[in-house]
Amino acid sequence: MEFDFALILSAAYIAAFIVIMGRIILRPQREPASRLAWLIATIAVPVVGILAYLLLGEARISAKRRARYAAIEAHLPHPHERAEVRRALARSAWAAPFALAETVNALPPTAGNRARLAADSNAAIREMVDDIDKAKSTVHLCFYIWLADHNGFRIKDALVRAAKRGVKVRVLADALGSRGFIRSAYWIEMQNAGIDARIALPIGGLIWTLIRGRFDLRNHRKQLIVDNRIAWCGSQNLADPEFRIKSKYAPWVDIMTRWEGPVVRDCQFVFAADWESERGDDIGDLLRDGAEPEPAQTPGIAAPGIAAQVIGTGPNLRYAAMTACFTSLIHSARRELIVTTPYFVPDEQLLFALLDCARRGVETVLVLPKRNDSRIVAGASRSYYADLVAAGVKLYEYRPGLLHAKTMVVDDEVALIGSANLDRRSFELNFENNILLRDKAFAAELRVRQTEYIAASDRVTAQDVAGFGIARQLWQNLVATVSPLL
Repeated sequence: MEFDFALILSAAYIAAFIVIMGRIILRPQREPASRLAWLIATIAVPVVGILAYLLLGEARISAKRRARYAAIEAHLPHPHERAEVRRALARSAWAAPFALAETVNALPPTAGNRARLAADSNAAIREMVDDIDKAKSTVHLCFYIWLADHNGFRIKDALVRAAKRGVKVRVLADALGSRGFIRSAYWIEMQNAGIDARIALPIGGLIWTLIRGRFDLRNHRKQLIVDNRIAWCGSQNLADPEFRIKSKYAPWVDIMTRWEGPVVRDCQFVFAADWESERGDDIGDLLRDGAEPEPAQTPGIAAPGIAAQVIGTGPNLRYAAMTACFTSLIHSARRELIVTTPYFVPDEQLLFALLDCARRGVETVLVLPKRNDSRIVAGASRSYYADLVAAGVKLYEYRPGLLHAKTMVVDDEVALIGSANLDRRSFELNFENNILLRDKAFAAELRVRQTEYIAASDRVTAQDVAGFGIARQLWQNLVATVSPLL
């Protein structure tokens, strides 16, 4: 009996090993480095490797959820044809990035938008609260992290006030990023006030996770849409800049933009898809032509007539769309490229795009935080410093806190802003929302903010990189080597 049991167990293990090895080799859209890393890990530590691959090896969601995403996007009304806007961009040096962005959600570029940049994180929360307090029909909110702190309460209280005066309030909060808030009495308070509050990408137990897909596929989006007329997009979560759950890295330095115009309805499209994926009601009527009111003229708006395009990416897509969009924009740079991101763990195509950008004479600037809340990410990021500096990239580390702003400005005219980092998690695992824009005035405003970040940063030189000790280099290169496994 013992022999039979051992034989059955051995046969089951061998079968599982063969199946996992085959899956690693055959899995589509996996970089060769990632495929090789998983093969080595599975062979070196077979049992641990198999379990790790089942939990973390694939950016997969259940077939049922994937089919639901496809059905939702198919039935939601898409924007009407914007041929004039597309033709105007096609004649510019930015044709490729905008054309590629349209393939992600079939959302063509828009024109006639207006945008404003919030002064800082607290100002963004104050202005978002003001917009919610003025809402007349709908308030839609989707954020990754929602903390029970001053700013978190300000948003919660504004939503409750809106619901009590008859505004339809729909809220999505990520199950992992906002887990404390979701489990609190404040979540129940919102529901009791009439807010339709739902959990994005709920997490089950271990067995359910293995069946459904990875637990760390998260909704990392950060957006607020009010009355189908105003949209907020950027890097900020619903939290104080002191970010008390990780206060030693504070302040979190974020950037948020407020939009009016046709691009708002495209932000609404991304929210609607997320909302219906969590069994929310059909809000497709808000996406039909003529559904949105004409945006009001607002004092202080940075620049009328901004061309803008929404990009909503996620693991439900069949290719790494955010990587492609970042890379295409980098390749379009002719004079200057400035990038800020808190998490820099590039794949090969993004890394080579940055290196080649600097090598062909474009002034290429990359700003990262000096102190990162992830030791692994910090180590992986610094493993690329030598190559970046040698290629001519001007590399800076931001001193005052954790620079969390995700921005890219090209040639003082085109920019990309939103929730996506330059790391594998944003590229493959997270649902992200970004806006690609073309406008000299607003790009210049973003460029000024980036200059402020640079002024508060230390330049990383070749001498600094050469001074990394052996132990430090071993750690950095080790975590970079395993980054394809993440």
